[in-house]
Amino acid sequence: MTKTSRSCIVQRASKSKSEQPPAREDKTTVPFEIHKLEDVGRNHHLKDGEPHLHNSFELVWVLEGSGDYLVDNEQHEVSADMVYCLTPGQLHQFKPDTSTKGFVITFSPEFLLMPEDNAALIFHASSFHKLSGTTIIQLSADIREEMEDLAGKMLKEFASFLLLRSEILRGLLNIFMIYLTRQYRPAMSPVIKAGNKALVNRFFSIVEKKYMEYKLVAEYADELAVTPNHLNEMVKKMSGFPASHHIRQRVILEAKRLATYSGASMKEIAYSLGFDDIAHFSKFFKNFSGRSFTDYKRDVMQQFLSI
Repeated sequence: MTKTSRSCIVQRASKSKSEQPPAREDKTTVPFEIHKLEDVGRNHHLKDGEPHLHNSFELVWVLEGSGDYLVDNEQHEVSADMVYCLTPGQLHQFKPDTSTKGFVITFSPEFLLMPEDNAALIFHASSFHKLSGTTIIQLSADIREEMEDLAGKMLKEFASFLLLRSEILRGLLNIFMIYLTRQYRPAMSPVIKAGNKALVNRFFSIVEKKYMEYKLVAEYADELAVTPNHLNEMVKKMSGFPASHHIRQRVILEAKRLATYSGASMKEIAYSLGFDDIAHFSKFFKNFSGRSFTDYKRDVMQQFLSI
């Protein structure tokens, strides 16, 4: 083989190698999505016009525009530079005007890589998001450009399937969440020991799973291997309310969700929430929500009709 022939073979091999496409990640579903609000189609869960819930966290960041956002029967006005933080299980219905721009980011609980103490500020059980309303964060102008840059990078990476795509998306999301957490201004809570904080977090996790079955503090205390008094004391120290308050309010929240979105009767809702006696449920709802079930359902239907 001549020197020229060998040179041609080497050049062809080098060219072939350089033209190889970059390594790509398997197109397995990543528990993360990001879309521009203006690009979200009518078949997307956020724009389908119906109240819905899912098992993911969701950030709806509005850059421009207006509208309404219904979350667990609370109506919020949509405005610029606001981030609406939704948690798994929250019923919500987004009603923006046609000029609204921004981003929607959805991810599973396992996908978030923030340290627990930081994530707690926005999403963790200890922030009592399910009982104290929706977390809404207003961004300052000086941070918007940097966060938009991060969102743009996430969009680009999400659209690709290059190698280590998931790892890059996790890293970008982590940085994005740190910026978002810096903008969050929660109410100051008293110092509580790590062990007791873990106890309270476990309590809220059990409430979320068993509120239809357990209605007494003693039942939760048994699962946590503590006395009811100790559980009440720790929960009150951390949240301002005893454990019994949160148990009742979780039941009330679910009753309101069902009354608003399911079309079920009071009897059906009462039975689904573990009440054998409809009169007991009716009294429970009025005592701990401040109005009768019938009045609540009438008022919320009028609210929907007025939107």
